[in-house]
Amino acid sequence: MTRRSAQVAETLRQVITDALLREVRDPRVGMVTVTSVDVTGDLSQAKVTVAVPGTEEDRQRALAGLASAAGFFRSKAAKALTTRIVPEISFSLDRGLEYAARIDELLAAVREELRVEGQDSDESSVEGRGSSEDS
Repeated sequence: MTRRSAQVAETLRQVITDALLREVRDPRVGMVTVTSVDVTGDLSQAKVTVAVPGTEEDRQRALAGLASAAGFFRSKAAKALTTRIVPEISFSLDRGLEYAARIDELLAAVREELRVEGQDSDESSVEGRGSSEDS
């Protein structure tokens, strides 16, 4: 990302976050958090990644609400940007938290499996030592 596209991305993030907090009244986008904004080098496209708590249905509703407000966000951005071009805004879900939760579940399962196997091997080694001592 060039310096200019990074500046535009940061401005878009600020404009969208502020509008979500103060101006957007759509109940579908109530708990949306903007996690990142990526702008193409030619400043024609901006991909806004958002985190939405709740079910998958809640997330899809929030994306629909954001998509319907994209023109509003773009007009707010046009007032804040000093460029001739104002990027087209699209939204996508940030799945990072879901992936992190899944990885935590898998690691916990592996730890539990190793703990159980460790207990089994401790018991068998104790039994093995006991039988060799009897001889």
